[in-house]
Amino acid sequence: MFKKIKALFLGGLMAVAIAAPTLLAGAPSVHAQALTEDEFFGGEITGSEFADTAGLTSGDLPTTIAAIIRVALGFLGIIAVCIILIGGFKWMTAQGNEDKVKTAKKVLISGIIGLVIVLSAFAIAQFVISSIVTATS
Repeated sequence: MFKKIKALFLGGLMAVAIAAPTLLAGAPSVHAQALTEDEFFGGEITGSEFADTAGLTSGDLPTTIAAIIRVALGFLGIIAVCIILIGGFKWMTAQGNEDKVKTAKKVLISGIIGLVIVLSAFAIAQFVISSIVTATS
């Protein structure tokens, strides 16, 4: 079963490798426009104007740290879910082999424990950050 999946994957990869240059051959070429010295070094734009244009905010430190923690825990949650999916895939492709099923169960349990830890860390971080924000404002 794994050999069939591997063969399909390699076949698809080869098809993309062959088709990509063919599809990109008709793409128009793009040339950069020459910039003046003012445009190259920012010209008359100020730092706050650049921040507004780039979508950066002038939020306070606890809010910025909270956003970073939320993003990091979100990525960790995605990784934990992927580990759970890998464990499920291993179990489905075990074909009744007891050793492979045991390994798949270990991977599933590890993924679930990781997800519980990430969700707990998220809840604790939310509580601490909200407490800090209310205490400082």
